[in-house]
Amino acid sequence: MAVVWVILGLVALAILSAVFTYNRLVRLRVRTENAWSQIDVQLRRRYDLIPNLIETVKGYAAHEREVFDEVTRARSAAQGATGVHAQAQAENQLTRSLGRLIAVAENYPQLKASQNFLALQEELTGTEDKIAFSRQFYNDTVQSLNTLIQRFPASLIANLGHFTPREFFQTEEPTRGAVGVQF
Repeated sequence: MAVVWVILGLVALAILSAVFTYNRLVRLRVRTENAWSQIDVQLRRRYDLIPNLIETVKGYAAHEREVFDEVTRARSAAQGATGVHAQAQAENQLTRSLGRLIAVAENYPQLKASQNFLALQEELTGTEDKIAFSRQFYNDTVQSLNTLIQRFPASLIANLGHFTPREFFQTEEPTRGAVGVQF
Protein backbone atom coordinates (compact mmCIF):
# COMPACT_ATOMS: atom_id res chain seq x y z
CA MET A 1 0.00 0.00 0.00
CA ALA A 2 2.83 2.42 0.83
CA VAL A 3 4.43 1.70 -2.56
CA VAL A 4 1.19 2.76 -4.28
CA TRP A 5 1.21 6.07 -2.38
CA VAL A 6 4.83 6.68 -3.28
CA ILE A 7 4.12 5.96 -6.95
CA LEU A 8 1.04 8.21 -6.89
CA GLY A 9 3.10 10.93 -5.21
CA LEU A 10 5.83 10.66 -7.86
CA VAL A 11 3.26 10.77 -10.67
CA ALA A 12 1.61 13.82 -9.12
CA LEU A 13 5.02 15.48 -8.73
CA ALA A 14 5.87 14.75 -12.37
CA ILE A 15 2.52 16.18 -13.53
CA LEU A 16 2.96 19.30 -11.41
CA SER A 17 6.48 19.77 -12.71
CA ALA A 18 5.23 19.41 -16.30
CA VAL A 19 2.44 21.95 -15.69
CA PHE A 20 4.86 24.45 -14.11
CA THR A 21 7.33 24.00 -16.97
CA TYR A 22 4.62 24.41 -19.59
CA ASN A 23 3.34 27.57 -17.88
CA ARG A 24 6.87 28.97 -17.70
CA LEU A 25 7.34 28.31 -21.42
CA VAL A 26 4.06 30.08 -22.17
CA ARG A 27 5.04 33.03 -19.97
CA LEU A 28 8.40 33.37 -21.75
CA ARG A 29 6.80 33.07 -25.18
CA VAL A 30 4.29 35.81 -24.34
CA ARG A 31 7.05 37.98 -22.85
CA THR A 32 9.09 37.51 -26.04
CA GLU A 33 6.14 38.54 -28.19
CA ASN A 34 5.55 41.56 -25.97
CA ALA A 35 9.23 42.51 -26.15
CA TRP A 36 9.10 42.31 -29.95
CA SER A 37 6.03 44.54 -30.00
CA GLN A 38 7.94 47.10 -27.91
CA ILE A 39 10.73 47.09 -30.50
CA ASP A 40 8.11 47.52 -33.20
CA VAL A 41 6.60 50.53 -31.41
CA GLN A 42 9.99 52.24 -31.21
CA LEU A 43 10.85 51.41 -34.82
CA ARG A 44 7.53 52.89 -35.98
CA ARG A 45 8.29 56.02 -33.98
CA ARG A 46 11.67 56.19 -35.69
CA TYR A 47 10.04 55.79 -39.11
CA ASP A 48 7.63 58.63 -38.31
CA LEU A 49 10.51 60.97 -37.42
CA ILE A 50 12.50 60.36 -40.59
CA PRO A 51 10.29 62.28 -43.08
CA ASN A 52 10.37 65.34 -40.83
CA LEU A 53 14.14 65.09 -40.53
CA ILE A 54 14.52 64.77 -44.30
CA GLU A 55 12.27 67.78 -44.94
CA THR A 56 14.21 69.88 -42.46
CA VAL A 57 17.55 68.99 -44.04
CA LYS A 58 16.11 69.46 -47.55
CA GLY A 59 15.35 73.07 -46.71
CA TYR A 60 19.07 73.71 -46.27
CA ALA A 61 20.65 71.12 -48.55
CA ALA A 62 18.24 70.58 -51.44
CA HIS A 63 21.01 69.39 -53.77
CA GLU A 64 21.72 66.29 -51.62
CA ARG A 65 18.97 64.34 -53.41
CA GLU A 66 20.86 61.03 -53.45
CA VAL A 67 21.08 60.94 -49.65
CA PHE A 68 17.38 61.78 -49.26
CA ASP A 69 16.43 59.04 -51.71
CA GLU A 70 18.69 56.54 -49.94
CA VAL A 71 17.11 57.29 -46.55
CA THR A 72 13.61 57.08 -48.04
CA ARG A 73 14.36 53.71 -49.68
CA ALA A 74 15.91 52.35 -46.49
CA ARG A 75 12.91 53.53 -44.45
CA SER A 76 10.49 51.83 -46.85
CA ALA A 77 12.50 48.61 -46.77
CA ALA A 78 12.59 48.66 -42.97
CA GLN A 79 8.85 49.27 -42.72
CA GLY A 80 8.18 46.35 -45.06
CA ALA A 81 10.60 43.91 -43.45
CA THR A 82 9.14 40.77 -41.94
CA GLY A 83 10.89 38.47 -39.56
CA VAL A 84 13.63 39.21 -37.09
CA HIS A 85 16.57 38.64 -39.45
CA ALA A 86 15.11 40.71 -42.31
CA GLN A 87 14.17 43.47 -39.87
CA ALA A 88 17.71 43.56 -38.47
CA GLN A 89 19.23 43.84 -41.96
CA ALA A 90 16.81 46.59 -42.95
CA GLU A 91 17.51 48.48 -39.72
CA ASN A 92 21.25 48.27 -40.34
CA GLN A 93 20.78 49.87 -43.77
CA LEU A 94 18.49 52.54 -42.35
CA THR A 95 21.00 53.36 -39.60
CA ARG A 96 23.78 53.75 -42.18
CA SER A 97 21.54 55.99 -44.32
CA LEU A 98 20.60 58.14 -41.35
CA GLY A 99 24.29 58.47 -40.53
CA ARG A 100 24.88 59.86 -44.00
CA LEU A 101 21.96 62.28 -43.59
CA ILE A 102 23.32 63.54 -40.27
CA ALA A 103 26.77 63.88 -41.85
CA VAL A 104 25.24 66.04 -44.60
CA ALA A 105 23.63 68.19 -41.92
CA GLU A 106 27.04 68.69 -40.31
CA ASN A 107 28.12 70.60 -43.44
CA TYR A 108 25.46 73.28 -42.90
CA PRO A 109 26.07 75.41 -39.79
CA GLN A 110 22.73 77.21 -40.14
CA LEU A 111 20.96 73.82 -40.19
CA LYS A 112 22.82 72.64 -37.11
CA ALA A 113 21.61 75.78 -35.36
CA SER A 114 17.97 75.26 -36.43
CA GLN A 115 15.74 74.57 -33.42
CA ASN A 116 13.54 72.26 -35.50
CA PHE A 117 16.54 70.19 -36.63
CA LEU A 118 17.99 70.05 -33.11
CA ALA A 119 14.65 68.92 -31.67
CA LEU A 120 14.27 66.22 -34.33
CA GLN A 121 17.85 65.06 -33.84
CA GLU A 122 17.34 64.88 -30.06
CA GLU A 123 14.09 62.96 -30.48
CA LEU A 124 15.75 60.56 -32.91
CA THR A 125 18.61 60.02 -30.47
CA GLY A 126 16.15 59.28 -27.67
CA THR A 127 14.29 56.86 -29.91
CA GLU A 128 17.55 55.11 -30.84
CA ASP A 129 18.27 54.65 -27.12
CA LYS A 130 14.79 53.19 -26.57
CA ILE A 131 15.29 50.83 -29.51
CA ALA A 132 18.59 49.65 -28.03
CA PHE A 133 16.96 49.07 -24.64
CA SER A 134 13.99 47.25 -26.21
CA ARG A 135 16.33 45.13 -28.32
CA GLN A 136 18.33 44.16 -25.23
CA PHE A 137 15.16 43.22 -23.33
CA TYR A 138 13.91 41.19 -26.31
CA ASN A 139 17.23 39.36 -26.71
CA ASP A 140 17.40 38.61 -22.97
CA THR A 141 13.89 37.17 -23.09
CA VAL A 142 14.70 35.15 -26.21
CA GLN A 143 17.79 33.79 -24.48
CA SER A 144 15.70 32.66 -21.49
CA LEU A 145 13.09 31.04 -23.74
CA ASN A 146 15.64 29.33 -25.99
CA THR A 147 17.62 28.06 -22.99
CA LEU A 148 14.52 26.59 -21.36
CA ILE A 149 13.41 24.99 -24.64
CA GLN A 150 16.76 23.19 -24.91
CA ARG A 151 17.07 22.05 -21.27
CA PHE A 152 15.98 18.60 -20.18
CA PRO A 153 13.23 17.80 -19.15
CA ALA A 154 11.70 21.11 -20.33
CA SER A 155 12.68 20.16 -23.89
CA LEU A 156 10.17 17.31 -23.76
CA ILE A 157 7.37 19.67 -22.73
CA ALA A 158 8.53 22.23 -25.33
CA ASN A 159 8.37 19.63 -28.11
CA LEU A 160 4.91 18.51 -27.03
CA GLY A 161 3.72 22.14 -26.82
CA HIS A 162 5.31 23.07 -30.17
CA PHE A 163 7.56 25.73 -28.64
CA THR A 164 10.32 26.72 -31.02
CA PRO A 165 13.47 28.78 -30.47
CA ARG A 166 13.29 32.44 -31.47
CA GLU A 167 15.83 34.47 -33.39
CA PHE A 168 17.86 37.16 -31.69
CA PHE A 169 17.48 40.71 -33.01
CA GLN A 170 21.09 41.45 -33.95
CA THR A 171 21.89 44.82 -35.45
CA GLU A 172 25.13 46.59 -36.06
CA GLU A 173 26.09 49.00 -33.34
CA PRO A 174 25.63 52.56 -34.55
CA THR A 175 28.83 54.38 -35.31
CA ARG A 176 29.99 56.61 -32.51
CA GLY A 177 31.61 59.93 -33.19
CA ALA A 178 32.24 61.41 -36.61
CA VAL A 179 30.78 59.52 -39.54
CA GLY A 180 32.99 59.35 -42.62
CA VAL A 181 30.97 60.09 -45.76
CA GLN A 182 32.06 60.14 -49.37
CA PHE A 183 30.00 61.61 -52.16
